[in-house]
Amino acid sequence: MGVGGHFWDLLKPQARFEGYDFLRNKRVAVDLSYWIVQHETAIKGYIRKPHIRLTFFRTVILFSKFGAYPVFVLDGTPSPLKSQARILRFFRSSGIGLSSLPEAEEGVSVERNRTFRKCVEECVELLELLGMPILKAKGEAEALCAQLNREGYVDACITTDSDAFLYGAQCVIKRFQPNSKEPFECYHISDIETGLGLKRKHLIAVSLLVGNDHDLNGVMGIGLDSAVRFVKSFSEDEILNRFVFVMLVQLHELAREDIDTGGESTCCSDQKSPKPKSPHCSQCGHPGNKKAHLKFSCENCNSTAGQSCLQKPVGFKCHCSSCDSDRKEKAKKKDTAWRIAVCRKIASQQNFPNDEIIEMYLSNHHGIDDEPCIGWSSPRTEMLVDYLAYQQHWEPSYIRQRLLPMLSTIYLRDMASSSTNGLLYGQYEFHSIQRVKIRIGHKFYVVNWKKAAATVSSDAVYTIPEESDMQQESAELDESLEMVEEIDVPYIRIEDGCCFLSTDEDMELVRKAFPEKTSQFLKEKELKEMKSRKKKSNLAPETTPEKTESPGARGVQLSITEFYRSSKALCPNKPEEDGDNSRGSSKGKRTDPSSRVSKSVRRKLLFG
Repeated sequence: MGVGGHFWDLLKPQARFEGYDFLRNKRVAVDLSYWIVQHETAIKGYIRKPHIRLTFFRTVILFSKFGAYPVFVLDGTPSPLKSQARILRFFRSSGIGLSSLPEAEEGVSVERNRTFRKCVEECVELLELLGMPILKAKGEAEALCAQLNREGYVDACITTDSDAFLYGAQCVIKRFQPNSKEPFECYHISDIETGLGLKRKHLIAVSLLVGNDHDLNGVMGIGLDSAVRFVKSFSEDEILNRFVFVMLVQLHELAREDIDTGGESTCCSDQKSPKPKSPHCSQCGHPGNKKAHLKFSCENCNSTAGQSCLQKPVGFKCHCSSCDSDRKEKAKKKDTAWRIAVCRKIASQQNFPNDEIIEMYLSNHHGIDDEPCIGWSSPRTEMLVDYLAYQQHWEPSYIRQRLLPMLSTIYLRDMASSSTNGLLYGQYEFHSIQRVKIRIGHKFYVVNWKKAAATVSSDAVYTIPEESDMQQESAELDESLEMVEEIDVPYIRIEDGCCFLSTDEDMELVRKAFPEKTSQFLKEKELKEMKSRKKKSNLAPETTPEKTESPGARGVQLSITEFYRSSKALCPNKPEEDGDNSRGSSKGKRTDPSSRVSKSVRRKLLFG
């Protein structure tokens, strides 16, 4: 969808692959319709209502894992041109004849059927419960996304529709892969302008020539490469004015005059003496002839008199002034003939250019006349649990567990902006930073949340599914499907009768929310590293004397007998030590307090 002729392939070399922190604390507009269509097509038939499931997980990941502020944009009523294009696309895909296409009435959507509208309504209801802002465009959702991006309300757009650049988008995220070191495939209009020399109006002109969502055909006989080459010969100021309304007519008239006066120009050329072409040697290809080079030598070949020139290689081209001038003249004539052919194709197109399409792309009124009201609120957890339990048949504990990363992110943001005395999910308080976790090359803090004493003895215990049921559900879902991603779920453990919850959090956000706890963790970590280095340095003198006595320590290769002798001398008690270590490790496992609690019980303690 968008500009025709494999337009994304043209832009592919200009793509940037950004990391985890690219959208941290940034606003991003999401084209919800394409999000639904993309994932519905990928996993339809595998799981129940994939549009709801993927919208839920993608939103939680975008908000918590990448720290973004998503704004969801819905499609409005399509224009008659878009509706007509949808009808044409449907007839083409179904193989029905195109002789009598139905006319699309203004304000009526042809392709958006009841099933798709129901999917959108269910996703909107889910997003409202998640507290996400939702805007509705007058026409195309990507148009409103681009306007929000162009006017600075959002920092990027997530859409697969290349029309976003024509509407004025500055940054478009085409591919979104959470389980990757570089999860975002981004395209910046500045890179397109620098790398391809195409600005916004140039892109609009290209879409008029090769086709777009409002005119699938474009100009017959003109491909993407020809359109880009033709459009780049005009500046951005004249490409849609002088080019479309004046230059096209002038070039076409010039081509017609050249064709009409072809015989006259030939007659004139016969009367004038033709420009003589300097002779070239058949042996070396340089100016002169073979006989003269043999007698007087060739300057370009550095040959002496009486010796033949060097044999010219295959594909040799002479770069003398005469040959260069001749090549330039031929290239100019070829380019003129190509331009004339393009102008003829454009002139033969009826109703070209379509002013309505140009005005649509250049319009600044796609759904926000005044400053839009964009705000985020806390999720309505209990209503969300009821909604997903009804729509997806999920257990309430499963929903709360998957929603917790979003709640912890909101809690940390609130603590960073203004310290509060509230609890995470009304049950957990920040306790400590356990360790630094590295996942797909990105660092997180593993944060320990301690269950408040007031909630430990609470009688309210949520129903938790059995472990076998959870494993079966997870296996049946999407682990083999690339388009479905789930977040790292939090886990719990019991220590000294206290319940601790562990989640992965952004390091910078934790530092801003709890600077004292972060400083304490860093000091303890540095102290542990110093003790570890000191311990290693203390153990080094005990082992170095034996190593220095062996020939191997001096960099000398051991003979086979010396190798076995030194090995037996160095490790006589190793089996006994290994046995002690293995017994110690198994003993440590048996004494681990968290291992005595089954996973189903730990889930009960999670929100009990």
